[in-house]
Amino acid sequence: MAHLTTIRRCGLVLSIAMLLSTTFVRDVAAQGFISPFLGYNFSGDAGCPDITNCEDKKLDWGVAFGALGPVVGFEAELGYTPNFFGESSAQTSNVLTFMANFMLAPKFGPIQPYGVIGLGLIRTSVEATGGSSSDENQMGWDGGGGLMVFFGEHVGVRGEVRYYRTFEVLDLTEFPSIEVNQTSLDYGRFSGGVVFKF
Repeated sequence: MAHLTTIRRCGLVLSIAMLLSTTFVRDVAAQGFISPFLGYNFSGDAGCPDITNCEDKKLDWGVAFGALGPVVGFEAELGYTPNFFGESSAQTSNVLTFMANFMLAPKFGPIQPYGVIGLGLIRTSVEATGGSSSDENQMGWDGGGGLMVFFGEHVGVRGEVRYYRTFEVLDLTEFPSIEVNQTSLDYGRFSGGVVFKF
């Protein structure tokens, strides 16, 4: 039953994402974009205390795509972090996110600062060497902001800070080697990437 509820929630998020993207693409001033990125996680349940004090960075990578107008936009973002809870011979872990975001992104010539807020799926997977495993699909939200700088009509760079949080408690008590509060999964992400407009 819980699996069915998660599928329904994901379907709702995808439906909203498609509706919003259709709305923005119809705007003649809107341009589609795709933006692959690399980053690392910090704070919350990530291994780094804060964005600058981080010796044990976990590489985060993914891609965002959507449409940008002169003031607002929309993006769908897919992100992946292997070894989210640390590298260990006792277990492997990863976090996968798929978020649908509204963007407030006013354009000032080649510079486009932006803020994002959205909803989506946060999937946490942990597998112990002994055989026990946990795969949790949870609804969550994200928010943050950044800056895009374009070097012409179609190519630019992007840097941002974003925060992720699940709505439900993440229970990993069966994995004693993972030091995580039995609360909602939350963390920040700093990332940079390229942006291709079309």
